[in-house]
Amino acid sequence: MGKFVLGIVLTVAVVLLIGAGLALLGFLPTKANRHPPAWEAHFAMSALDNSVDRYAPRVNNPLPPTDENLISGMKIYTMNCAGCHGGIDRKPVAFGQSFYPPAPNLILDPDTDPEWHIFYIIKNGIRYTGMAAWDKTLSEDDMWKVTAFLSRIEKLPPAVQDFWKQAGGAMPEAGDTEKHEHQ
Repeated sequence: MGKFVLGIVLTVAVVLLIGAGLALLGFLPTKANRHPPAWEAHFAMSALDNSVDRYAPRVNNPLPPTDENLISGMKIYTMNCAGCHGGIDRKPVAFGQSFYPPAPNLILDPDTDPEWHIFYIIKNGIRYTGMAAWDKTLSEDDMWKVTAFLSRIEKLPPAVQDFWKQAGGAMPEAGDTEKHEHQ
């Protein structure tokens, strides 16, 4: 039995060494202008979701989702996030698609994760993706306002929808939001 386990351990070690060798010798692709293969996207999203589930505190948003907070969150999103994740005009953003993996368009494909999950990602960023950690740039209240806005895009109160329209945004119609798998 001990030789069997040793064989498994050695096999795993050899596979890891071969993979590291291929990477260090430049045989693995590093182009960022390609879409990740489906297996890579699935693996990365699973790893991200599991890491956030493990490390993110399950905290409730301390700010109430008032019209004022949601509008403020929309403004902060527009100034800081829209360049990569899509603006309130609902037009695709080429810059966000140039990342590897491409940045999700959070307006066309709203995030369905709980608020604590969204807040954790905004605050801490995501390694190797271009998603910055905003904890040194935005206040905690501002990060919570963006979180509130993003988690309610499909069900914003009328006053916030009016502000969105006045700001030049095209509000999604009921059932109009495109649903995409995480890329």
